[in-house]
Amino acid sequence: MRFADIIGQEELKRHLAQSVDTGRISHAQLFSGSAGAGALALAVAYVQYLCCRHRLNGDSCGECPDCKQIEALAHPDFHLVFPVNKQGKKSGEVMLSDEFISLFRQLFAERRGYVSPQDWYDRLDLGKTLKGMISAREADEIIRKLSFKSFEADYKIMLVWLPEAMNEEAANKILKILEEPWERTLFILVSERPDRLLPTIISRTQEVAVPRIAPEVLERVAIDSGISDPLQARNMARLAGGSFPELQHLAAGESDALRRENFQFFCNLMRLSYNDKHLELIGWAEEAAQLSREQQRAFLLDAARLLRESYMLHAGIPEIGYLWGEELAFCSKFAPFVDSGNIEALVAQIESAAAQIAQNGNPTIVFTHFALAVSKLIKHL
Repeated sequence: MRFADIIGQEELKRHLAQSVDTGRISHAQLFSGSAGAGALALAVAYVQYLCCRHRLNGDSCGECPDCKQIEALAHPDFHLVFPVNKQGKKSGEVMLSDEFISLFRQLFAERRGYVSPQDWYDRLDLGKTLKGMISAREADEIIRKLSFKSFEADYKIMLVWLPEAMNEEAANKILKILEEPWERTLFILVSERPDRLLPTIISRTQEVAVPRIAPEVLERVAIDSGISDPLQARNMARLAGGSFPELQHLAAGESDALRRENFQFFCNLMRLSYNDKHLELIGWAEEAAQLSREQQRAFLLDAARLLRESYMLHAGIPEIGYLWGEELAFCSKFAPFVDSGNIEALVAQIESAAAQIAQNGNPTIVFTHFALAVSKLIKHL
């Protein structure tokens, strides 16, 4: 994967290339950012640039053996660790990334490096409740692999995707090697939730913050992909929220069904909240609890978006909104119930629910509290 394959992030790509060219390579780096922004893809492109022997104009050649092997995630000096798990796991059974590397390579190639945690867990067929994990045994394997000499490249490179999935024992085991690595050893952590890492790990790494992709970049991508209406391309770029895969889904119409479901779910919540239908709200929460974690997360993101748009309508500045059709019709009527007196509290409830879901909180409890809290904020405006 070359830097040229990464959507946007031009300034960051130049910075990474320059750091290699000038020899300023930190032995432990933390790429923090979402899958949609390309954090994992960018980290792999950085590794490829570092190992390429025929760099040109700030990018790897993409043709030499090192480039070909890294692009396929199959270079002997480039090791990968990521969360794993499986249905029906036996008690005490420990699984390692190497057992699933072929599956991961396949998904990485299909998604052009823009792989989300849910993409991976779906490929592992973990269902609604199981999540991947990085075990202490995996940490032992990391240390063992890096103790060997490099085969072909100048560096031995260990890329850990989603290090926040490490348990405390695993995290503590890699602290020593992060602080005092072997010579010519490079650690790259790619995290969506660096706030869930041990402070001692963060303090031993140099952060590379990967921002969301700029809307104007996604707008150009939408137009290049065949969206001929400039207004539609602009709206899609805004709705994508800085995520290239989300823009792809929007352009293909693949997010329409989910967006409509989330919209109807949002409408039901707000109508029940306004009418103080507490028993029905509990039923709504039980229905929300049956969704997968990713569906719950998607709903909360859409709810925050619709509240924001409603607030813009209430404030009298619809020109900066991105609503049309049934969403615009509902939010125009709902707007009087969202103002500066409750918008921050409503968004805070959404953020709290999203954080608890991400931490595997009981969804029935989370959404029951969320629904009743929203009802209080809407009813007593």
